[in-house]
Amino acid sequence: MTAVCRDLTVVIPTTGGDVLHGCLSSILAGTAWPQELIVVDQGRRADVAAWITELRRQGLNARHLPSSQRGIAAATNRGLEQVRTPFVAVTHDDCRVRRDWLARLAARLPEIGDGVLTGRVEPDGDGIVLTVKLADEPAVYRAPQLNADVLFPPNMAFPVRLLRRVGAFDEHRSLLSAGEDNDWAYRALRAGVPVMYDPTITVGHLARFTRSDLPALYRRYARGQGAFYGKHLRQRDGFIARRALRDLVRAPWLLLRGLATRNVELIAMGRGEVTGLPCGILAGLRNDRHRAPQP
Repeated sequence: MTAVCRDLTVVIPTTGGDVLHGCLSSILAGTAWPQELIVVDQGRRADVAAWITELRRQGLNARHLPSSQRGIAAATNRGLEQVRTPFVAVTHDDCRVRRDWLARLAARLPEIGDGVLTGRVEPDGDGIVLTVKLADEPAVYRAPQLNADVLFPPNMAFPVRLLRRVGAFDEHRSLLSAGEDNDWAYRALRAGVPVMYDPTITVGHLARFTRSDLPALYRRYARGQGAFYGKHLRQRDGFIARRALRDLVRAPWLLLRGLATRNVELIAMGRGEVTGLPCGILAGLRNDRHRAPQP
């Protein structure tokens, strides 16, 4: 019989589709199950409800939470609001957790105090995936980094009480499809909450894109990152001003380097940042939601 982690809930935001089925199957195959699995479904599809029913039939305590809202931040927040255990873990529908993922999280979480636990993110499949983290050494981040973001929310867990310090994910329309994760991690670090990287806690991130997808992907990510920057620039954040300036200066250099070397991915990255970052910053500057911590 599979062990149940009584203190831990798993939240999955999704729009439905076959990609979710693989994620649910990976959790079902784990060496440990959560006390509850909450699937926040913005697609409101009948097949998702059927999959959740099947999980329950097999003994996993799963809940289907339909939502008419848009955006991954809103879906994540609706799930977090329903958590009744001391700890919560989050993954996304395009991830495949390793069999020992939950067991390792459950073992580490009581030891970390008021911190956020994250881990290794490996490419899963034969296509392209932009977000991976393959470092072999553990690390503890106590301050924001000028040249990198340190948290991958589809592989993270933390004590639920931290939401009182950090607040919820920002649901502003400028962060609907990207950037909400880096904004939340930045606020956590600024609130004195460390981010702890453990390479033994692993998920696979579906590598399902092709080269033709890269221009739109890089532009979407750059726009979301710009919106994250714009939000904090509105609050006159000097650190974010330095980071945004660095990225704005780097963007045309990446594009020129890509054109000179005929590197398709570098061209897509540079062009995405040249066009996406300024638009995102302008959108973020209109974000007046400095969300207070939730009680």
